[in-house]
Amino acid sequence: MKNLFLLILAIGILTACEDSTKYGITNQPSLADYQVGEKWVWKYKGVTTEGEVRSDGKDTREIVSIDGVLGMTIGNDTIPISEIVKPEESETPKYAWPLEVGKKWKYENNWTSQDGTTGNQSQVAEILSYREETVEAGTFMAYTIKYTGKTTNSRGYSADEEEIWLYAPEVKTFIKLTQNQGDFLYIEELTEYSKPD
Repeated sequence: MKNLFLLILAIGILTACEDSTKYGITNQPSLADYQVGEKWVWKYKGVTTEGEVRSDGKDTREIVSIDGVLGMTIGNDTIPISEIVKPEESETPKYAWPLEVGKKWKYENNWTSQDGTTGNQSQVAEILSYREETVEAGTFMAYTIKYTGKTTNSRGYSADEEEIWLYAPEVKTFIKLTQNQGDFLYIEELTEYSKPD
């Protein structure tokens, strides 16, 4: 009976998600949109214009339950889903919810790397389209979001950059990222998405 209730709830959530995206408007995913066993796998590769490979690997994330609390595994960490879906308190967010074609905003990010280097990203974002996009994991309806701007860091690095993110509401995240940053090209693509039946 509990499984039947969960199945009906999941179908209701998926139907609600489909209805909202039918008109090209997508709200931020909520806690109820995630389920234990959901899994994403991306492959990524970063190469300089001279052919030097600076990054090459896989990134896997999975939804788990720890003492009844849903979390997402990211590397060796598990982040509570409640933190992931918490509305971003920023005037310059990564995603400006709700998503819809034609929307524009400014994105800024200040960061510190493991070696203590600080940096800043300042970009203008625009949602260009909402259509079917195909990646290794399959074909999904996705928003094409273009970010254009500059990245700088405390070691004197400065580069103009352009990022194209394909965000698919069905999988609640991006399915492909293409980043051009000076002499560096980085591509990350979803190769697998699965969830329990």
